Amino acid sequence: MAKLSAQQASDLSGKSKATIMRAMNSGRISFDVDDKGEKIIDTSELERVYGPFKPKIAKDSESIIRAELLRAQEMLEVERIKMRVRGLEDQLHMTTQQLDDMREQRDQWQKQAQQILITNQMSQKQAEDLKQELRDREARERSSRQKQMEERLRRQAENENARQAEIEMEQHLSEMPIWTRILQKIRA
Repeated sequence: MAKLSAQQASDLSGKSKATIMRAMNSGRISFDVDDKGEKIIDTSELERVYGPFKPKIAKDSESIIRAELLRAQEMLEVERIKMRVRGLEDQLHMTTQQLDDMREQRDQWQKQAQQILITNQMSQKQAEDLKQELRDREARERSSRQKQMEERLRRQAENENARQAEIEMEQHLSEMPIWTRILQKIRA
């Protein structure tokens, strides 16, 4: 039978090297020492302790199957990520379109607001001009009424002064002797 090192025995049996070394130290597995002083184990001794070995081909096919399963899982994960990325790209595209639509609507609202503001400012300017015109008209009318009132008061004062002068003249004449009054009438 073939002789194996502890590491080779570990690989063949599927046990760890530490497990093999413990079994050798405890005496469960018998071993020999070679010329170099290394411990070597006979394959028959490994089979006696751990049972028959699985053929290496079976281990390779299992590892191949595991590798294929792992590769298939990875491919599925990659496809899932690709689908997620496509979904997110579609969502981003829709969001971008919505944002563009909202910007366009905002611009339209701004234009309308500016037009309304301009119209409102023009209407407000016209209203202010009309108010100023009404104020000016009222001021002119007040001034005109004030002048008329002053003219009326002046005429009344003149009439009053004229009457007062006539009254005074009549009083003065009535106090004058009659011959003086006659003379004044003649001279006039």
